[in-house]
Parts: sequence; C-alpha cells; structure tokens
Amino acid sequence: MSITETWRLRAQFAAGLAAMYGAEVPAYHTLVEVSSEVNRGVVAADGEAVRLGSLDRVTAERHGAIRVGTAEELADVADLFSAFGMYPVGYYDLREAASPVPVVSTAFRPIDPEELARNPFRVFTSILASADRRFFSDDLRARVAAFLETRRLFDPALIAAARRIAADGGCPTTEADDFVAASVSAFALSREPIDRGWYDELSAVSAVAADIAGVRSTHINHLTPRVLDIDALQRGMTARGITMIDHIQGPPRTDGPQVLLRQTSFRALTEPRRFRLADGSVVDGTLRVRFGEVEQRGVALTPLGRQRYDAAMACPDPAAVWDQHFPATDAEMAASGLAYYHDGDPARPVVYEDFLPASAAGIFRSNLDGDSPAAEGADDTSYSQDWMAGRIGHHIHDPYDLYEKVACS
Repeated sequence: MSITETWRLRAQFAAGLAAMYGAEVPAYHTLVEVSSEVNRGVVAADGEAVRLGSLDRVTAERHGAIRVGTAEELADVADLFSAFGMYPVGYYDLREAASPVPVVSTAFRPIDPEELARNPFRVFTSILASADRRFFSDDLRARVAAFLETRRLFDPALIAAARRIAADGGCPTTEADDFVAASVSAFALSREPIDRGWYDELSAVSAVAADIAGVRSTHINHLTPRVLDIDALQRGMTARGITMIDHIQGPPRTDGPQVLLRQTSFRALTEPRRFRLADGSVVDGTLRVRFGEVEQRGVALTPLGRQRYDAAMACPDPAAVWDQHFPATDAEMAASGLAYYHDGDPARPVVYEDFLPASAAGIFRSNLDGDSPAAEGADDTSYSQDWMAGRIGHHIHDPYDLYEKVACS
C-alpha cells in the first residue's frame, strides 16, 4: 500500500489553506507577490542572504493563525495537526503583553530540522482565557461557556482519522486528498448568520473574544508569508495602495545580525458577513477581523541573548541602544553565547522558528478598531504551559531545547 509521507501531507495542507484563504481575502495574493519580489531582489543583491534559508524555502514558507474557545477544542486541534507532523512548541500568554489580549497560545510546527527544511508550516493557535476575571465577569464567563459547549468545530471522524495517521506516520495515498481537503475545509470562513447582540457584547470586552466565542466555527485569521527584507516589503505594499499598520513589530532594523522575528501586516479588511438580529431577522453587515501578516526571521537567541533582547526592547528607543546590548557581527554573537549557530559556526545561524508574544499581541491589537483594557487585579487563573499540556494531552516542547539540539546536530 502506497503511503503519503507526513511532510507531503503538511505541504498539501499549507497549499490548500493558502488557496482557500486567498479566495476569501484577495489582498493576500498581493502580499505573496510582493514578498516573492522582495526575496528575489534580496538574494540577487546579496547571495549570503540564503544562510537564513534557501530562496525556495523562504518563498514557500507560511505560518497561519487560528483561535479556539475551550481546552477540548484545542485538544482536537493538537490531534489534527499531529497528523501533519506539527507539534506544540512554546507557551505564549498574550494577557501579559503591553497591549493585553485575553488569550493564551502555543504554536504547532515541525520540530525536526529535516522536516522544517522540507516544509516549515506553523500555526499559531490561541485559546480564549475566559476564566480571567480581569476580562470577563462571572455572568459573561458562564454564558461564554454555555455557548461554546453547544458547538462542535471538528467532525469527530476527521479527528479520529488524524489520530490514526499520526500513529501510523503517514496516510494511505488513496485517502490523502480527502483527508487534507476535509482538514482545510474545517478552517473555512462560515457563512452562518452571527448573533449580532451576542457578538457586540463580546466585542465590548475584546474583538478577539468576539472572533472566538461570538461565532459557531473557527477560521484562518491570517496566513503569513516570509520575507527577507520586511522594510522593503512595507514600502512595496504601500506603493500598491495597501494600508499597512504603522509600526513593524519586534526588534528594530540594525546593521548587525537580524535576530528573532519582525512582523507587519496590512490592516484588517472589511468583509461581508450576515447577522441575526434580536427579532430573528437576518441582515447583511460587515466585520473587520482578518488581516494579512508578513514576517522576517533572524537568528535564534539563547536565553542570555533573550535577556539582552528584553532589556533593549524595554527602552523607549530600542534602536538607539541596540549596540549596547548586541555586537555587530555573527562571530561576536556566537563567541558571546548570545545566539545559536550550527556547531558554533557564525556563517551558519540557526533560524528562529517561533513567535514573540508582544509582537503577536501588537499585531492583533493594531488591527482592531477598539478594545477594552483589562480590569485591575491579580491573575487568579490556572493558565500555564503545564495546564495547557495536561488539557490537550500533548507534550509542549521548549524552544530552547530544540535550538540546542539543532545547533549541535
């Protein structure tokens, strides 16, 4: 029996989501076109740019983002993505960002270097932190829970098939197309009418909360290409008449090694949606929820490097003090133990494969028309990496452990 390997399933899944999302959000195609143009230009001008990934890999690379409401829904996501060789890595608490969002998150991605090289598709996945009284009153929290209990995001047969494929390490080729198609369709934007009053009540707390618990399905919130020069991308998109967010998220542009992750996006676009009113009538309306994000990835920092990064970013103008925290060359970065390099070779940086909670929260909030701040008070919830791992039944990998293994391999 012919078997479709996991990485091929993942590549097919990523391509299917891109085709669907592009049909739903046409400006995504423009983002991909400009990203590809920038990447070709960067490599043509500087052949050393491919040390952070071949042109083919960088141009094909994507990450997606989805949002769910309950630990049970997140467990289904974990089981589904395991069929594509994507495992939870890292724990992100966006409630603690400067622009707080009531979610905690992980990222599903390949963890083996060869799998990343073949197809590095990632999905940043957030779960609504509805137990947090700083965002949700007791009454609203109870009604959110009741609403989420009445919906089912994924067909149980699809999740059962995913578990079987994950256990077998691949999918019978005769079943692969149908499995991938069903997986893609699970993240399509629903055309079911939205309860206007309920959605608006949640929006008063957070537009992200409304996008999660104000509808009866989940969907791709954004799909992100990778670019080798995000500043050039920002200029190129603006030249095409597309409104970008005001500031690139993440570390500043520097003359030295680019570190971690820089992100930008075009503003969320107005999309037609149908709403059910209190009298039962259905009317046409619009929402601004989904946006087009793009990312530039740099070298992965060690824990010491991350301490330096956090200190620099805490300054009013990180660019002005950057050279006080980081040296100007990869050789000095490697010698100082600030970043990961293959076998310590500064010509071979280990690419950062993960995310920054402050940047994610910044992107989320910069695309919203408005959001209420969290109430004052201490966090009395149990949200943590251990909590999440226990609820989804999957080990959550430590990014630093993975980078250490890659650097030594």
